[in-house]
Amino acid sequence: MEQQSPIAATLAQVGSRLRRIRTQRGVTLTALAEATGISKSTLSRLESGQRRPSLELLLPIAQAHQVPLDELVGAPEVGDPRVRCTPRVRNGRTVIPLTVQPGPLQAWKSIIPAEQSRPDLCTHEGYEWLYVLSGHLRLIVADHDLILGPGEVAEFDTRLPHWFGPAGDSPVEILNLFGRQGERMHIRAKPRSREKAAS
Repeated sequence: MEQQSPIAATLAQVGSRLRRIRTQRGVTLTALAEATGISKSTLSRLESGQRRPSLELLLPIAQAHQVPLDELVGAPEVGDPRVRCTPRVRNGRTVIPLTVQPGPLQAWKSIIPAEQSRPDLCTHEGYEWLYVLSGHLRLIVADHDLILGPGEVAEFDTRLPHWFGPAGDSPVEILNLFGRQGERMHIRAKPRSREKAAS
């Protein structure tokens, strides 16, 4: 018996992957048909493997589920050195992981919508750095209540009660670095102070 090619094997698994992604999200075939414009019977045949997947069918499904096409079809990883950032929504905030390997320091970009401006302080193990890319960030750490603008940085021990979110009526975009307890940022070069620069 001739062995199946890698491409044929990947395509053969698309149907069950489509069904698993849909059921994990609690979406019915009827709801998916309404969201994609693809008939319920076509979607059902795709999931059962009776219909060959095509881009014109898979792209609307990927968009409806808000997943990359690679995840939908289970395409094998290629040796591309670029980090493929997949946005996720956590507690109403869009989070884009920038580190793909496990390690003591993790980085991501966060976009916090304007409506998340009500403080809800929390504590946990770790140490965090924030860099404001755009908008204005309100940061509360213990007794400190600060407003940071674009280009400003903060670092704090996350065992202290803390919260951060938009300071105004617009979303805020930030870079986050999160490290284990006791981790500190290592600065190799510091700019000259303004006093020295002015002399």
